[in-house]
Amino acid sequence: MQTLVFYAGLAILLAHELDAMSQSEWQLLFILRKLPDDTAKTLFVLLHIPLTIFLLWLTHHHTLLIQQWARSATMLFLIVHTALHARLSQHPKNTFHSLLSTGLIYGGGMIGTLYCLTIL
Repeated sequence: MQTLVFYAGLAILLAHELDAMSQSEWQLLFILRKLPDDTAKTLFVLLHIPLTIFLLWLTHHHTLLIQQWARSATMLFLIVHTALHARLSQHPKNTFHSLLSTGLIYGGGMIGTLYCLTIL
C-alpha cells in the first residue's frame, strides 16, 4: 500500500510539472522570475532533467534506507509544495486556478500526508 501511495504522489508531482509549463510557473520562482521570460522558461525545463534523474535514482536506490529516506522526503516536499502554492495563491502572476491545477497541487499535499501517515 505504501509503495502505491508513493507512486500516486510521484505521478501527481510529475503531472503538476507538466501543468506548471502551461501556467508559466517560473514567473513565481524567486530567481527565475527575474530573468527574461524565454530564458527562465528554458532554464525551468532544463533544470527539471537533472532534478528528475536525481529524484528517480534516489527513490529507487538499491540501498533500502536511502530509498525510504528519499521517498519520505519527496512526500514531505509535496506537503511543503502545497503550502508554498497556497501562500502564493494571491500572487498576480499565479494562474493555477483551474480544477486541474488545484487538484494536482492540493491532491499532492493530501497524498504526501497520507504517505507520511503510513510510515508512522
